[in-house]
Amino acid sequence: MNHTGEIIALLSAASCTVTALYASEASSRLGTMTVNVIRLFLAVVFLAASMWIVTGYPYPVYADGRTWMFLALSALVGYVFGDYCLFNSYLVIGPKTAQLFMTLAPPIAAIAGWLMLGETMSWKYMLAMAVTMAGIAISILSRGEDSKVRLSIPFKGILLGIGAGLGQGVGLVLSKIGMRAYEASIPSDAPAVIGNMMPFASTMVRALIGCAGFLAIMMMTRTTSELGAAVRDRKGMKYAVMTTLFGPVIGVSLSLAAVSQTNTGIASTLMSLTPVLIIIPYAVIYHQKITLKEIIGVSVSMAGTAMFFML
Repeated sequence: MNHTGEIIALLSAASCTVTALYASEASSRLGTMTVNVIRLFLAVVFLAASMWIVTGYPYPVYADGRTWMFLALSALVGYVFGDYCLFNSYLVIGPKTAQLFMTLAPPIAAIAGWLMLGETMSWKYMLAMAVTMAGIAISILSRGEDSKVRLSIPFKGILLGIGAGLGQGVGLVLSKIGMRAYEASIPSDAPAVIGNMMPFASTMVRALIGCAGFLAIMMMTRTTSELGAAVRDRKGMKYAVMTTLFGPVIGVSLSLAAVSQTNTGIASTLMSLTPVLIIIPYAVIYHQKITLKEIIGVSVSMAGTAMFFML
């Protein structure tokens, strides 16, 4: 059986793991909202340059109105709404609990894919998804000095966490609809390279709309002055550039390529492995011990991942 989509999804998760390491440093120096604007702006520049070199056009030349509409919606739902909820949930309930809510993204993506695209999954795939998500949850719950699960989560934090998972799951499905519209709008006599670059072209549209959305939020909160200070921070900008390359440019483009090749729920599950994949490099860089629960979580997640490739 062809597992191209699943392999690409794993590569996307690996790329996003590198992104998370750089994004943590960039956000601590520049601020999360500032980093989002900078990384998405740089992503548009990098992707436009790449497309110009490969296709001869620095923009998605054949994208029609339907394509732009759904990719723009996916950016507003996934980038602006989803990431805004995620970064604010970090402040209210902490990154460990916030990441636990992100395990809602795969089932939400599966439900949205069923409602919007008619996608279905067999019970075997749903079992593999459940096992993988359980491993991710175990790994996340083991982070920090206090590994006990606290039930007294602020209601605001719960809403933000659910919003983050909802944004990522639904945003991914909207992206797939947008890419299908883009594929349908490409003339049959167009060079094959146009179709091959479709995930990157789609990412460029999403990054453009996402950047505009975050910039609008900064304007409303009167924090745009932070952008000037950020640009002058050379070390912070270095982290922001690396965050851009492995995030919106490579990671997100691979995620769109993955959902175009396999079921949205399956791709979303495999791409959610970042919290598991980051355990070892994070432990090495920050000299932290890997706990038994993390080892168990990784083992369970890998078992669930393997199940996808055996079906």
